[in-house]
Amino acid sequence: MSSSCGEDALLSREPQTYYLPEDVLLVIEAVSPDSEDRDRETKPGKYARARIPHFWRIEEADEDAAVVYAYVLEPATGSYGLGGVHHDRLRVSSPFPIDIDLRDIRRRRAR
Repeated sequence: MSSSCGEDALLSREPQTYYLPEDVLLVIEAVSPDSEDRDRETKPGKYARARIPHFWRIEEADEDAAVVYAYVLEPATGSYGLGGVHHDRLRVSSPFPIDIDLRDIRRRRAR
């Protein structure tokens, strides 16, 4: 899991092993074979109940490609709605602008 935190949490001089949910803007989960159910079903529900605005799930599409599922918390329902599915390139403007060639990441891992 990876997370993107609010400015106050990042500027803290004390080392942190956890963050308060209100300090987390984005959680990223990389699905692994031994935790597929937990990463796809259990964790997103926990993050939504914690009101974390953005959740991305990264999965291997095949040996040469990754796919990113980007979810956005729906305030009215308190659950995640699918914001986009990204196969070759992750290009979004929210929660912050980012443009990543997902194929390049896979090529670097193969080295």
